Amino acid sequence: SDCRWDGEFLLNCSFTGISAIPEISQTAITADFSYNNIKTFLCANGRHEEWMLKHLNLSNNLISELCLATCRNLRVLETLNLNGNAIHILTLDIPMPAHGSNKHGKVNHLLPALKVLSVEGNNLNTVPRGLGLLQSLQTVHMTSNDIQQIDLNDFQNCSQLKDINLQKNKITKIHPDAFRDLHKLQVVVDLRENALTTPLPQILISLNFFQLEVDLPNNAW
Repeated sequence: SDCRWDGEFLLNCSFTGISAIPEISQTAITADFSYNNIKTFLCANGRHEEWMLKHLNLSNNLISELCLATCRNLRVLETLNLNGNAIHILTLDIPMPAHGSNKHGKVNHLLPALKVLSVEGNNLNTVPRGLGLLQSLQTVHMTSNDIQQIDLNDFQNCSQLKDINLQKNKITKIHPDAFRDLHKLQVVVDLRENALTTPLPQILISLNFFQLEVDLPNNAW
């Protein structure tokens, strides 16, 4: 293909017109597949060796559904860029088994090194369930989606989160305790340009104003 490989750490396949992920060297640290025609991405892809990727860019492709629960070979991945796709389903955990089964539905230690997850400009209508499985997650950007509300458990167990960006969605309702246990939030809770119609005193009281910036302009109120 027209991909450019520096022979050691960087694989650049941006603007090459590929529709599938090519072979990735185990030594690659950064892989850029942006601005292509990729519709699916399978982390494991039937292979068992671990990739050394720390930075993966899949932005501006044609991905509509993505399951991260299979990404057991990306143990050191730190940043995942999924901006500008058509993602309406982002699965972070496996559906719970039928009643009576002894198998657990959750995936333990999913992407254990992931710090930044960016899913801007997609078609999500809810916050992806299971963000708390990403135990190192510090930044999550979901600008310009179709998210309509923030529920109590959307950010449950996201103990390392520092930065949440939810601007330009369709959010009308936020549970009063949605951000209560996020003790490390210190950059921004960005809720600009949503559809909020009621004040948020209880939510704001639960946040640490000495460290935190909250952006709320351009809502319906």
